[in-house]
Amino acid sequence: MKKLSVPFVLTLVLLLSACGGNQANKNNDASSPSAESSSTAPSASPSASAASESATFTYQSENGPVEVPTHPQRVVVLTRFLTGNVMILGVPLVGVDEMSKDNPNFAEKLKDAEAVSDESLEKIIELNPDLIIGLSDIKNIDKFKQIAPTVTYTYGKVDFKQQQLEVGKLLNKEKEAQAWVEDFDARTKKAGEEIKAKIGANATVSVIETFNKQLYVYGENFGRGTELLYGQFGLSMPEKVKEATKKDGYFAVSTEVLKDYSGDYVIFSKNADEDNTFQGTQSYKNIPAVKNQHVFEADAKTFYFNDPLSMEYQLEFFIQHFLG
Repeated sequence: MKKLSVPFVLTLVLLLSACGGNQANKNNDASSPSAESSSTAPSASPSASAASESATFTYQSENGPVEVPTHPQRVVVLTRFLTGNVMILGVPLVGVDEMSKDNPNFAEKLKDAEAVSDESLEKIIELNPDLIIGLSDIKNIDKFKQIAPTVTYTYGKVDFKQQQLEVGKLLNKEKEAQAWVEDFDARTKKAGEEIKAKIGANATVSVIETFNKQLYVYGENFGRGTELLYGQFGLSMPEKVKEATKKDGYFAVSTEVLKDYSGDYVIFSKNADEDNTFQGTQSYKNIPAVKNQHVFEADAKTFYFNDPLSMEYQLEFFIQHFLG
């Protein structure tokens, strides 16, 4: 019997070694697509936890499948149009564009993020991102793909609600994104009904802004609160604005003709760094909305965009000024 115990022990050691080797291989393969399922399996062991954090999955982007981290921890966003989409889902950002850094609503949350652009290759390499997000026309996209998984979106291809759902899918937070969309949709529709009841269902609203020493009016889905005013609230824009902005979404006007494009109410997305002297002209002062004190001034740096965080701010602004 003693002679039989030796091969038995050897066999037991080999079996244990094989099991250990298989577990090591599983941990080493945690970055593979198949590792995603391991992240959903409940386990208290440290090795399972590590595998969960390093797991990846395949996201179906506009340009085809991209292998992305299941739980991204170091995201770089190269466009001001998507920064708030990521922030509202609580995903850590290490790099953002300059305009996002300058947004007063984002300042505190982005104080530790670096300002980058699609030409800041060296700086982005140093940030060691695990995911890069940008618009479809960014420069150096092939180089970014060598740094980290890179996903791009075409601006304006989908509405703001669908865009948030897509970002939610990318960040493995689709349920959270869906919950925000449904809640925000309900709140904005309710606010729209209350606003129309107060100002009249036929009242018109214009959105204006000074940019690069030029005065503009804006149409549908061009940031600056237009998604809410004309989409969610269902308010009307003056016919002249509708026609003028049909092609590009915006239209340059002079102070002298601004009255022709002004609605019963005017939202002025005002940048203090721009030339706003037109407000002192008689042409401006004679506009009915100005005379009736129906011009609501907003900080342009908080009003440019149509991401969820910016739109939450815009909603509060409109409720305060229309209903306050």
